[in-house]
Amino acid sequence: MIDRERFPVDPWRLIETRYSGEDAGVTETIFSVGNGYLGFRGNHPEGRHAHEHGTFINGFHETWPIRHAEQAYGFAEIGQTIINAPDSKVMRVYVDDEPLSLDIAEIREYERVLDMREGVYRRRLLWRTPAGKDVLIEDDRVVSFEERHLAVMRMTITVLDDDAPVTISSQLVNRQDGENVYGGTPAVLAQKAAARSATFDPRKAEKIGERVLMPQEYWQDNLRSALSYKVTESGMTIAVGSDHRIDTDNDYDIRHLVDPDIAKHVFRVQAKAGVPTTITKVVSYHTSRGVPARELVDRCRRTLDRVAVIGVEEIHRRQREWMDDFWSRADIRISGQDGLQQATRWCLFQLAQAAARADGFGVPAKGVTGSGYSGHYFWDTEIYVLPFLAYTNPLWARNALRMRTMMLPAARRRAAQLNEAGALFPWRTINGEEASAYYAAGTAQYHINADVSYAIVKYVRATGDRDFLEREGADVLVETARLWATLGFWRSYDGIESFHIHGVTGPDEYTTVVNDNLFTNVMARFNLRAAARVVRDMAEGNPGAFRRLSDRVSLDASEPEAWERAADAMHIPYSESFGIHPQDSLFLEREVWDLEHTPDDQRPLLLHFHPLVIYRFQVLKQADVVLALFLQGNHFTAEEKRADFDYYDPLTTGDSTLSAVVQSILAAEVGYQDLAHDYFEEALFVDLGDLHHNAADGVHVASAGGVWTALVSGFGGMRDHLGELTFDPRLPEEWPELAYTLQWQGRALDVVLRRDEMRVSVRPGEAGDDAAVPVPFEVRGKAYIATVEQPAVVPLADQGPVLPGRPTLKPFSEMRRDDGTILEPTVPTTASIPVTTSIPVIHDGHPAHD
Repeated sequence: MIDRERFPVDPWRLIETRYSGEDAGVTETIFSVGNGYLGFRGNHPEGRHAHEHGTFINGFHETWPIRHAEQAYGFAEIGQTIINAPDSKVMRVYVDDEPLSLDIAEIREYERVLDMREGVYRRRLLWRTPAGKDVLIEDDRVVSFEERHLAVMRMTITVLDDDAPVTISSQLVNRQDGENVYGGTPAVLAQKAAARSATFDPRKAEKIGERVLMPQEYWQDNLRSALSYKVTESGMTIAVGSDHRIDTDNDYDIRHLVDPDIAKHVFRVQAKAGVPTTITKVVSYHTSRGVPARELVDRCRRTLDRVAVIGVEEIHRRQREWMDDFWSRADIRISGQDGLQQATRWCLFQLAQAAARADGFGVPAKGVTGSGYSGHYFWDTEIYVLPFLAYTNPLWARNALRMRTMMLPAARRRAAQLNEAGALFPWRTINGEEASAYYAAGTAQYHINADVSYAIVKYVRATGDRDFLEREGADVLVETARLWATLGFWRSYDGIESFHIHGVTGPDEYTTVVNDNLFTNVMARFNLRAAARVVRDMAEGNPGAFRRLSDRVSLDASEPEAWERAADAMHIPYSESFGIHPQDSLFLEREVWDLEHTPDDQRPLLLHFHPLVIYRFQVLKQADVVLALFLQGNHFTAEEKRADFDYYDPLTTGDSTLSAVVQSILAAEVGYQDLAHDYFEEALFVDLGDLHHNAADGVHVASAGGVWTALVSGFGGMRDHLGELTFDPRLPEEWPELAYTLQWQGRALDVVLRRDEMRVSVRPGEAGDDAAVPVPFEVRGKAYIATVEQPAVVPLADQGPVLPGRPTLKPFSEMRRDDGTILEPTVPTTASIPVTTSIPVIHDGHPAHD
């Protein structure tokens, strides 16, 4: 999956030992640094050739009118895409006036490191110049977690064996509007870019042809520079400021240049052999949706002033201190598996870089590592990322959920536009408005409402944060429940009433606009019950908060009962003849796609088949029913889970990176333990191994979040249904030990899983905490408690059931649909369709030919 000669195993560092421009997009992604607000792609500081020169700020976007070929009422109207912030990474190097350009330079030694323990990017290379001089270049890069608007870069240059003039040109560059002027693409990347542009891929960001960043204030003052802009259509503003320091015993002078799209500080050094020169560059970014650019420039100035006082070394010390605290909460340790350990920590580090300082923004699908998916927020946050946040860093989870509560007014407007009560959250968005132009796989995914509600309930159960629930979360639960109540409808058959939801799309985007999608119905049922329960609990336990909620949402006293009635009568599709839950009401009537015999060059299906072709078949882009079995597992029996997994696993393409983690969790639960491990590794290396061939567009943040869930809930067997902590472990046979930490209702639990036992310890809390307060939990139905003074040690007879191989459709090959037809897997083709050279015409009831 990964070239271990070039990227050797190290439990705490991602290391690259050889430069290559052929996969620059992937390495730019996997060596990115960020903090959830500000992100730098892993571009080399020389700033010459790159797949994408990327500096991204969460939520910083441009808008444009979506032009539909055929407009209809209610279609999304305003497109949104993340835009490139001014690039401050550039520090060009010249020796004897010869530029360092890695694609043509003679590099004698090379190492690039992403240090996940310290939160620092480092690079070291030895360059032999055309004149035969050896030049050692060492640089590092930090995007501060503590100061979210701050980044620090340092570069040290030493001519080892001779004197030479050395020039370092430190720059701020507007690449959004000047990529062709200030960038450049080597031939190999240009060819790949041309091939990509010739093939439509909905996962990539839109390109804007007009100027985006309109210059505002810009200036230089000694070693400082500032550029600022207003975004043409969205009206957002941005400012970037930089400050510099030079440390050397060599003679030097400094030149300056600034115009609206570029600022330069050029350090011209008369370097002596063996005498180093260090340039330190401190940068600050500030953005706003309404504040004038001039005020943002002042904010940048204040950030730079603070760093000038405390020093860069203090920034690095605080970064390490912050990382120590993060790893004490979030680390997962896999004994005896250093390769898996390295990749796991890389995924966890990406989650920190995507969410830690999002601070009320969402978590974009690519974090702040790339422009893929246009910087949009999806359901990824609530279902795949939020469990990690809630159980390791609850404040980050609260901040991520506040993004949704702040979008509630727009969600109400969207629901009304679609003739529904309550609120409907957008499928993909940055500013709260729906940005999905393809409604069948966008707006029709009403389950986004239940996903958001599920995340709120999960967060509150994990943390006990009633304040957030009563102030903000309850409003979301009420408004989303109202939508389900009007979207669904009642049917009566043989005196039995049932509640149905039609015209929706579930998580599987290869099956769209269907009736009674199982995932949607199951999650809507959860949403309705959660809303009713929270409203009643508030009425009984906090009447003041209940009154305020009622005033905010104009709650009618009869609504909770109506929600519960709809939930209790929710139709959950089930086929007696197949013994499984159909994905929707007509799913089993479709033809079956033969994935086993689909050529690799026709994958992923979405890039090789028209959607209408795909929609006619039983074939899944990602787990749908299987995801429902996990999220609402307490509503399905073990036998039902096994039967459903056996049926859907062979139909699932894995064309979505969201699928492997869910399949790993359910495979482990039902007993396919080797398969669970295979799926886990697929998710673990999706970016590091570029398994979907699109890691260049940015980190798959949801998959990284799913890695945590696959470890803790899959192999660790953790569940929290109904707010009760339970475990049913499935430790892989080749792993001696799995250890992780959970934040559970204000207490930190250290869980260590071995083949013959499970140990749960409670960490001491803040001063004044009662160390004797027990933490109750269950393991395989048996109750235990753990305290600070007395860890719980649970003996394990085994690691659950073990099933060989993986499911196939063979057991279903002789089964008949309700209409009597037999399931027969096929691959769509025109080869068997006869082609006629003339069109038959009907005359007097008999076919004739022209």
